Amino acid sequence: MRPGVPARILMTADTVGGVWTYALDLIRALRDDGVEVALACMGGYISEDQRRDARAIDTLELFESKFRLPWMEQPWPDVRRAGEWLLDLSIRVTPHVIHLNEPVHGSLPWTVPVLAVAHSCVLSWWTSVWGRPAPASWDHYREEMRQGLRGANQVVTPSRWMLEAVRRLYGIEGGLVIPNGRYPDDLTPAPKEPMVFAAGRLWDRAKNLLALEDVAQGLPWPIFIAGEPRDPDGDKRVTASHVQLLGQLSAKEVAGWLRRASIYAFPARYEPFGLSVLEAAQAGCALILGDLPTLRELWDGAAVFVSPDQPETLRVALEGLIADAALRQALAMRARRRALSFTPRRMAQAYLQVYTDLLAGSGTYAQETVCAS
Repeated sequence: MRPGVPARILMTADTVGGVWTYALDLIRALRDDGVEVALACMGGYISEDQRRDARAIDTLELFESKFRLPWMEQPWPDVRRAGEWLLDLSIRVTPHVIHLNEPVHGSLPWTVPVLAVAHSCVLSWWTSVWGRPAPASWDHYREEMRQGLRGANQVVTPSRWMLEAVRRLYGIEGGLVIPNGRYPDDLTPAPKEPMVFAAGRLWDRAKNLLALEDVAQGLPWPIFIAGEPRDPDGDKRVTASHVQLLGQLSAKEVAGWLRRASIYAFPARYEPFGLSVLEAAQAGCALILGDLPTLRELWDGAAVFVSPDQPETLRVALEGLIADAALRQALAMRARRRALSFTPRRMAQAYLQVYTDLLAGSGTYAQETVCAS
């Protein structure tokens, strides 16, 4: 352990999205520096696959809960109870730094330095998806996020666009950009097959995956979509006629599809980073992405970009890449080359520097810095 580097972190994560994957890759990379992590999970109990992956990291101590997350229906009694639980955990595990992947908890009376990571937020989601500010019903959320972000000693986002959104929406200054990293386990490209693959929450308008249903009919290749078809409250279930829905798959199963898929399609309306896109690039897929500032920031020159609200551009892009093997292969190679630079080791080194600065008392809202790329 290097002097000044924390030996123990209390980190939060949810179990229903990409934050879980991000957290495990970061914890695995931090293990090389002797950093132990107590991971407090919320949003629902973890699956057996998630439990197996967590147990494979010997420096990880897992704490489970099913407290509702701030973006869920009627979450605030659970958010309050979750805060009490987290404070009790901090007494039990005696961390040197708190790493919050849910910023609302930044306003709790912590006794050690706090890092809050804004992976996404409802207000930026709403503006991107609906083209207007979130309604007054989200004012409580807005205030909780504002207090949480301001209560933290440092704020991190995975992209410049997300940092700018957080500054604008919650009135904070400074902050750091640390892009996510991903281990390419099980993502070595296999012989590619004539098919299009996509993955994400089908019920989430931000992912816009049902745009593929609108353009699939008549394409020479089939389209397969992996992801949970039912929203978290179970109110609606997505169905489709022209694409093949695979349901919720394990990370290993998704990797198998990515290794074989020639094209990965992700016509999103909102995406603060896009771990699934990074995985697809690592697996050697040609990328068709929604034309968003974040995805341009990360993949410009290595993907085809389409308007999320103009299905005809998605159809033209799919038809063009299906017909042009040389272009498809060139884009896949460019994307894979770039993807291999987004390593968990680089991500961990950037976070270690933030932790060290916080312990030294010099990490309070540093001016914007891109710590890894």
